[in-house]
Amino acid sequence: MHSVHTIMIQGTGSHVGKSVLVTALCRIFWQDGYAVVPFKSQNMALNSFITINGGEMGRAQVVQAQAAGIEPDIDMNPVLLKPSADNASQVVVHGKPIGTMSARRYHNDYVQTVWPAILQSFERLKGKYEIIVLEGAGSPAEVNLQKNDIVNMRAAHLAGAPVLLVADIDKGGALASIVGTLELLKPADRKMVAGIIINKFRGDRDLLQPALDFLEERTSVPVLGVIPFFNFGIAEEDTVNYELRPGISKTSDLEIGVLYLPHISNFTDFDPLEAEPDVYLRYIKPGDKLGRPDCIIIPGSKNTVGDLEWIRKIGWDKEILNIAELGIPIIGICGGFQVLGRTIMDPHSIETSSKEVTGLGLLNITTVFDHEKTTWQVAGRALGYGCLMDGLVSREVAGYEIHMGQSYRATGVEPAFQLFRKNDSHEMVLDGAVNQSGLIWGTYLHGLFDADQYRRDFLNQLRKRKGLTPLEPQYGFLERREVAYDNLAELVRENLDMKHVYQLMGL
Repeated sequence: MHSVHTIMIQGTGSHVGKSVLVTALCRIFWQDGYAVVPFKSQNMALNSFITINGGEMGRAQVVQAQAAGIEPDIDMNPVLLKPSADNASQVVVHGKPIGTMSARRYHNDYVQTVWPAILQSFERLKGKYEIIVLEGAGSPAEVNLQKNDIVNMRAAHLAGAPVLLVADIDKGGALASIVGTLELLKPADRKMVAGIIINKFRGDRDLLQPALDFLEERTSVPVLGVIPFFNFGIAEEDTVNYELRPGISKTSDLEIGVLYLPHISNFTDFDPLEAEPDVYLRYIKPGDKLGRPDCIIIPGSKNTVGDLEWIRKIGWDKEILNIAELGIPIIGICGGFQVLGRTIMDPHSIETSSKEVTGLGLLNITTVFDHEKTTWQVAGRALGYGCLMDGLVSREVAGYEIHMGQSYRATGVEPAFQLFRKNDSHEMVLDGAVNQSGLIWGTYLHGLFDADQYRRDFLNQLRKRKGLTPLEPQYGFLERREVAYDNLAELVRENLDMKHVYQLMGL
């Protein structure tokens, strides 16, 4: 077997930029001609993706795979935890859900049983690639979690990977977090830390130099880079970053509101809309009024019933019904599609002890939860129905399904899409539902707005309703994504000592 070279990004905490820096390194190594792959042994995220083989994995590793120029594979993220409540998560191993567990049960009783799966995935990647870029989770200095760690230092030792420790300087306290992290590591783990990266820096690098000198003297670990604060449109791992979203633009012709649910999932569905120059995409947070946008989207959810109850608790249900009466289009995707229906049946108590829950009643469908999760990549076309969708008929779409249970249309309710499931003899399914006005519809299709022509035609339908002139497609989403990866790689090359990084990897 050929030798594999490794490097690992760990952080002083969550949201310091680990995922994006791994993305940058994957693109840099790919540009330099190496076969490179990302690896995160355990990820906790509600943003997930379905591979071409029907396996479920964390979205961050999908982004990293794209930057590396390779097809996403479940071995890049063998264990995925999808929070379904404050203290419980669905556990996905090698792309398939194995059950929902409390945090206590998982960390105390089960976590070590998934280690063999992690080893299997890592060994398979070693046989295929020249470089593996590993990503940690949270902080390696969480002393209460170190005993059963499978994602930070244990993964670093497994891979023999030098660790680059990343701190976010934008929020303050970066020096203390770096020194404190190193102080709390066991001696063998601390030896794995080969460099420090200061991330999200704004200001004069010369004014920072005394702090960098202090860090190197205090820790005996070299500072290998200071990465400026940036926004290249790289997908966030699991949170909507409000700091990078400006207020409403006076030049935005359309406002699209997305409900920011407590268990919102797969919000990367809306990145292509947000990038359109004539769109202001507003994530509507708790306490905000829905207002009068040009369209409302209810997104996917990891806990559909819980989020439906929350919608009612804060009064959004009444606002949604009022918006429907005003003729403002409403779209539901996945869990949001289920919420729009008349009834949600849960005979196996998957999400609730109630066997039947009343939905918002805007679509005449019934959803029945089941143990089996539907996970497919799909491609197809819009069927078109009603005043909003007539202009979309036959437009090509593609993406993936990921949902528990099925939704059934009542008589007179039309489907929204005709889809073909890949790797299942291209089985055809009629997806979604459209009400009689054509202004309210839902679908299980994630990635719907990635298709350039469909996205522009959809927006042009909204423009026509406002008396605005339709526009030609403004950009290619996939092309824009590739440019973002290249810009990210260029910035990191300029501000990270890549020669030192290559030396650490034995290259």
